[in-house]
Amino acid sequence: MEHISPRGEENTKSLGSILMISTHGYVGAEPEFGKPDTGGQVVFVIELAKRFARLGYRVDVVTRRFEDQREEDRINSNLRVWRIPFGGRDFIPKEQMHEHLGDFVTNFLAETRRLDLEYDVVNSHYWDAGWAGQRIAEELRIPHIHTPHSLGWWKRKQMQGSRKDTEKVYRFNDRIDKEFLIYRNCDHIIATTQEQLEIIAKGYGIPEEHMTMIPPGIDESRYQPVRPAHVADIREKLNFKSTDVYSVGRAATNKGIDLLIRALPHLKALVPKARLRLAIGADSKRDKKRIQSWSKIAEELGVSRSVKWLGHIADDEMASYYRAGGVFALPSRYEPFGMTAIEAMACGTPTVVTVHGGLHRVIEFGTHALYADPNRPEEFAAMLSLPLQYESLREKLSLEGARFSRRQFGWTGVAKRTMAVFNRFRGRYADQEAIEQ
Repeated sequence: MEHISPRGEENTKSLGSILMISTHGYVGAEPEFGKPDTGGQVVFVIELAKRFARLGYRVDVVTRRFEDQREEDRINSNLRVWRIPFGGRDFIPKEQMHEHLGDFVTNFLAETRRLDLEYDVVNSHYWDAGWAGQRIAEELRIPHIHTPHSLGWWKRKQMQGSRKDTEKVYRFNDRIDKEFLIYRNCDHIIATTQEQLEIIAKGYGIPEEHMTMIPPGIDESRYQPVRPAHVADIREKLNFKSTDVYSVGRAATNKGIDLLIRALPHLKALVPKARLRLAIGADSKRDKKRIQSWSKIAEELGVSRSVKWLGHIADDEMASYYRAGGVFALPSRYEPFGMTAIEAMACGTPTVVTVHGGLHRVIEFGTHALYADPNRPEEFAAMLSLPLQYESLREKLSLEGARFSRRQFGWTGVAKRTMAVFNRFRGRYADQEAIEQ
């Protein structure tokens, strides 16, 4: 298929043209990690798009243009991030994004028709892009493959009782209704875990044959183990110790940072020198407010001196921080998958993950990683303590965890499996379009 750039570049032949939509957060060739709504999903979309491009496909990653962002990031001759303005110039949290999605659809379709662009398939990410992607796919008469990343039905269930204004902030009722329509109307769903697939079937009444499970991937060239001497140098540079627990993520309630802090006194009873090193949040007022509330919990528990807030970690330093910890923790109340845990495992760091997510179902307990319920602080602390206390277990988790993550979650393999799903539906509406013409 021929692809026409909005910059007026010459048409070039490719294996096909893919439209990927991810509307919220700071999506770019070099994403601003730590910014609001900018984390694992952005990594997922950009890395998958890079592999599609490497395989010979033309890819447009379409997102929202706001603040002072450029219209386009050209990553290579096959791949760009294309920003469509809608909803004004200010950042919009993903919980409020749906109010502006109609304008996004209108503006995007106007540009594609003005530039005479064509695509073979729409691949949307998260429910906001899914809502828009379905309408775009119907207008362009091409298949729509949706990747949910997170599920409103499950997230609401896990967050019940965690805060009084949950419905007001997250608008679950409206989200779940729209998710149901997306799942029913799209051509296929790609779930990132088996648990997610089962939840969609149970919570939304979607047949399992309408879905395929394909796990996320990691950058194998970046996230890999290094020699013990190198680890020692990294720890000295970053002021880490072998008894430190490291965690990274957004300053969101479902990430369970408060639960990890509540586990710390129990951990220190087993490993007195244990500390938490938390790369959580960025510089937004909302993030600072949450971190203050979590810091207060640490003070009340008498462990504030053992908690260090690291703030935003630059992308090129992420692997070093993973390697520096004695153990990595994923304490989420709800986690669709947990890419940070996979990245930590790939770096050779023993890892403890939540049971409230899909990752724990695919790892072998005691071989690849450990898992526990972060809502039970004694249990979670006990699991964190094991690799810190026992060298043989630590070495086993380090070795087998890295092998497992690299073999199961390399991005090129993920891209090929995803493309196989796309190819099942490419050209599905060509005959219908020909008849109508």
